[in-house]
Amino acid sequence: MSSKPRVAIAIGDPAGIGPEIALRAAYSRQVNKICEPVIVGDVEVLARYAHTLRKQLPPNVIDLGAINVNFLTPGESDAACGRAILEYAGKAVDMAEVGEADAVVACPQTQSSIKAAGIEFDGYPSWVARRTGTDPEDVFMMLVSDRLRIAHTTLHVGVREALDQIDTHRIVRVIKATRTALNCIGIGTPKIAVSGINPHAGECGLFGTDDEKIVAPAIAEAQEIGVDAYGPFGADTMYLDESYDAYVVMFHDQGHIPAKLLGFNGTAAFAIGTPVLFSSVAHGSALDIAGRGKADPGALIWAIKQVSGAAVSAED
Repeated sequence: MSSKPRVAIAIGDPAGIGPEIALRAAYSRQVNKICEPVIVGDVEVLARYAHTLRKQLPPNVIDLGAINVNFLTPGESDAACGRAILEYAGKAVDMAEVGEADAVVACPQTQSSIKAAGIEFDGYPSWVARRTGTDPEDVFMMLVSDRLRIAHTTLHVGVREALDQIDTHRIVRVIKATRTALNCIGIGTPKIAVSGINPHAGECGLFGTDDEKIVAPAIAEAQEIGVDAYGPFGADTMYLDESYDAYVVMFHDQGHIPAKLLGFNGTAAFAIGTPVLFSSVAHGSALDIAGRGKADPGALIWAIKQVSGAAVSAED
């Protein structure tokens, strides 16, 4: 490879810790060693945080002027911040689509602020799908840490709605998207474990027949097209078998709880199934410490490392 991948870092909520951790990542030697970081945000917002950190602005900053810094108070997010969050992320995604960036990492967003702005948003994966003209039904979230890769069949919806969304076709799609994502990071023939819907994957019908009727046929269909998939397994014990390259779960908490317990500051949230390499961090905007110079950039740096490695693998 002739040069380092270019990673666009969208600063997320300007009232949260996003601008600070974006700057800390851009200053990081380990980040600059593996990629060329480009911050997408507002120069005036970033200058305020750079002053707090007693640093100069890094050289690669794209200024969108999305928010009036005179009306911005760290820790107090609102509808204007909600609109800005998606302007930053949108510009970063657009850069990736036209080849101006090899990957995108988005800093934490505040979903209530996006809602206050009147914008449809139920998480980055479906939003990236709409932004890139991809069918949202083919896009999913995969949490990636040094110990686990966990793809989610459903995400930010209530459990009752999630149950309505889960069917054999959807599970096949997430299994296929998981395989493709793993191929992109250099795993040629990944081994994938699939969780059940019910406790203990139904326990042979003792706790319902959904796993026999919905999940098992999906796994069989995936196997027929050459995917090395197994299950369904109980989500409480599935992760004990570390021979798998990735795990597919049915619900948000089946994946997020183990991922955050094992690596809160070392987990990236990939949007898989989209034409751009996109990740966000697996934590919130931490409004309670915004502007205090105390934010830990560890999760963001981890995400940047993951997309940088994936970008290199995709080009090799």
